[in-house]
Amino acid sequence: MPYIVCREITVHCEDKYRLSATVFLPKGTLRGATLIGPATGIKRQFYTAFAEFLAANGYGVLTYDNRGIGQSLQGNVSDHDATLQSWGQLDQQAAIAALIAEFPDSNYHLIGHSAGGQLIGLASNALKLNSMFNVASSSGRLLNMKLRDQVKSHFFMNVFIPFSNLLFGHTKSQWFGMGEPLPSAVSKQWRSWCNGKGYVKTAFGKTIDKHYFSELTLPALWVNAVDDFIANDKNVRDMMSVSPNMKAETLTLKPKEFGLKEIGHMKFFSRRSEVLWQICLDWLVKHSEP
Repeated sequence: MPYIVCREITVHCEDKYRLSATVFLPKGTLRGATLIGPATGIKRQFYTAFAEFLAANGYGVLTYDNRGIGQSLQGNVSDHDATLQSWGQLDQQAAIAALIAEFPDSNYHLIGHSAGGQLIGLASNALKLNSMFNVASSSGRLLNMKLRDQVKSHFFMNVFIPFSNLLFGHTKSQWFGMGEPLPSAVSKQWRSWCNGKGYVKTAFGKTIDKHYFSELTLPALWVNAVDDFIANDKNVRDMMSVSPNMKAETLTLKPKEFGLKEIGHMKFFSRRSEVLWQICLDWLVKHSEP
């Protein structure tokens, strides 16, 4: 194997919560260190093949499960108090700190998938990152979707989420092929932010008193796909506007140009989409140079 799965580690958050994480350590010279920020309800194992690819090309990688998800679920999901906000302010902040501790004296990059890129401005140590590569990361604003997509999204967000939370005490998002069951406060906040404009921006001055979005000046590439109805161009721009000082670039992928049937919201990280991974590697190499 051209990489070494160094070990499973525990990431300790500021509030003493413990997250399950995996560190991938490359052989040879370390070119940089990357944190993979997971999408809403997605376990870290989903990103293993991609993490192996990065490690095989000289990059240390840390993947983790947000609180309430996968092996970071403590207790019953219906009793869990996790929120999207805590995923950014506590979990992602702790994951960045763990990345730096695992790979000291390196350069640091976030690869954010959906929520993993949306929440970065909530982490107080986000300013230590050298670059960000976002995939399918957008505001997810319902009103920016095409009418047919609005209908199904409104049903999921505004009918199913409240109903599931009331009936089960959590959101059974797995019924819609959307990852793990979600703690009710996560899905409640998700619903609120997607019904507004600017996603997390809707909570500024309400539940969020301090954030770092306007302080982010790092180079960032926002990648979406033409067949992703959630992270469409309008919603990507809407999310980018929350960090107006970021050195942002955009790239919209067309599956056919890469010999793929689909990319959508999730398939960038599929082993079948490995042809796309060079885009990320090229970005990392460019922003790992002294």
